[in-house]
Amino acid sequence: MESNVHGRAAPSPYLNPYLAGIGLGLVLLAAFVLVGRGLGASGAFNSLIAWLVSSAAPDYAHSNSFLSGYLDDTHPLKSWLVFEVLGVMVGALLSGLLAHRVGASVERGPRISVAGRLALAFAGGMVMAFGAALARGCTSGQGLSGGALLNLGSWIFMLSVFGGGYAVAWIVRRQWR
Repeated sequence: MESNVHGRAAPSPYLNPYLAGIGLGLVLLAAFVLVGRGLGASGAFNSLIAWLVSSAAPDYAHSNSFLSGYLDDTHPLKSWLVFEVLGVMVGALLSGLLAHRVGASVERGPRISVAGRLALAFAGGMVMAFGAALARGCTSGQGLSGGALLNLGSWIFMLSVFGGGYAVAWIVRRQWR
């Protein structure tokens, strides 16, 4: 195993993106076949929020049409999506550790501060969360599961995400030069 200038093991190369895409497609197919559901993440966070609200204000949570959809006879945190997201987090950490790619850093351009970069990342995440609520699913659920099912709304959503990302990139590109 090679070492870098800091004496640590050199990171492993990234997986070929085409092989990673095939692997992701096989995981999606397995999810449909074995669990009967596609992949997504926003439902896990919705379940968590519904559970937290129901813990603090159960009457409100059960009367709210959005939150009540995540509150049934079983504990909301026993949702398939909650375990999927936890598995993704654990798997990503394990993969990063095995590839020697775990470390704390903030990727940024020379014209933006760390605080500015984090603020932009947070703002972008909030816009994506709002968009996921409007679209009734996150980018992974809409793009992977909905796209695989040839759902027209999912295809329109993903084209809008890429178009919006391209448009906003033009605005913030100067921060990276």
